[in-house]
Amino acid sequence: MAEHNDTGKWGEEIAVNYLHKKGYTIRECDWHYGHRDIDIIAISPDQQFVVFIEVKTRTSDDVTLPEDAVDFRKIRNLGYAANAYVKMNQIVLDLRFDIVTIVGDNQSEPVIDHIEDAFNPMF
Repeated sequence: MAEHNDTGKWGEEIAVNYLHKKGYTIRECDWHYGHRDIDIIAISPDQQFVVFIEVKTRTSDDVTLPEDAVDFRKIRNLGYAANAYVKMNQIVLDLRFDIVTIVGDNQSEPVIDHIEDAFNPMF
């Protein structure tokens, strides 16, 4: 596996642990619909939202911020995948799209930023 894949997988594990501690219920990790994927699908702590979470992991944010990698195409693909998930699972809760960024590596404590309601792919 390429090093960036290892970093991404590590970041997703960190994000899942972080979300658990915050009271989220994890429904899916690395959910795929065709060639589109959603990193984490969770229920918010207040049980009001199904939250579709994009995780971006970087060893450093010196060049660009991790959340800047969530561009229009990624947002559109997340919207398509989320729509399929909602229909397949007959979801009736409200939807929210978050970004969790992880900056660091497995040698030190990572910096985690959770951006709630980061974007709406329907616009």
